[in-house]
Amino acid sequence: MSDTVQPKGSPNGLPLFADGLHLTEKELLACQNIAKAMPERNSRARANLAGHRSSLIKGRGMEFAEVRHYQQGDDVRTIDWRVTARTGQTHTKLFVEERERPILLLIDLSQSLYFGSSLLLQSVQAGHLATTLGWNAINHGDRLGALIASGSEHLELKPRSRRQGILQLISGLCRVHENQLNHMGSSQRDPEHILRACQRLQRIAKPGSLIWIITDGSHFTPQCLAPLTELKRHCDIGAYLITDPLRQGTLTLPKQFSLPVREADQDLVLTRHSYQAWLLQQQRQQDNFIAMMQKLRVRTQLIDAGIPLANQLTLLQ
Repeated sequence: MSDTVQPKGSPNGLPLFADGLHLTEKELLACQNIAKAMPERNSRARANLAGHRSSLIKGRGMEFAEVRHYQQGDDVRTIDWRVTARTGQTHTKLFVEERERPILLLIDLSQSLYFGSSLLLQSVQAGHLATTLGWNAINHGDRLGALIASGSEHLELKPRSRRQGILQLISGLCRVHENQLNHMGSSQRDPEHILRACQRLQRIAKPGSLIWIITDGSHFTPQCLAPLTELKRHCDIGAYLITDPLRQGTLTLPKQFSLPVREADQDLVLTRHSYQAWLLQQQRQQDNFIAMMQKLRVRTQLIDAGIPLANQLTLLQ
């Protein structure tokens, strides 16, 4: 954690305004302090975009500015034929280079993330991470959008600038998260919802966008590789895998135990023997996701839901 900004949490180690179970606007607004302490990314420019920092953008977009009378030397491809036909005089479109980079967050709020053994539900940590990345994006003048995916609903948030972008993200996260909490195990779920989210993201992401994937990896199937491969051709992608101490095998447990666990809509009782088999399955799912990201040449960082995000800032570079 940076010495410059040190958000104070509650006495039990929880982040400011957090209870570990729900997501509230107050705690996500407080993530602005964490974003201010984030280290700058060491990135190299891939396009000649104007701005005060280097960018990973692969392409350059042009945004419509205005229409004016056609002048000798103008590109005939930019003639506005509708205005020309309406006025009887030739008009051409003027464009300006887009200086704001679109940042898109693919936030996985599948029911498997509603799991926590120590400090926070993994879904809550995913919300903290997404909002912190969002605050960082708008602090750098980028446009922020998101696709929040759960087994029962998808929420698409178009990239918007400044506070509009972050406030729509906070509102969307709180709403979807609460809906999932209130309908655990009761709502019908699409088993291919993450595949559909990847396909949707492929269609909506503009060339040059930066995309962050936030997930526990359990619903990324081999079929997700195709849309992500196409996405990677024109966009930059980074991935964060949300973990839990119990799922990582880092939680200190007694020699003999009987531990009731609710995983999505399934109730389990883990013993010393069954825990090892369960742990192997959890780690296999994580390894499969990391291997998929490696095929895409995407770096994956592990974020622990048992540790406040403010104490894991070195992973957000």
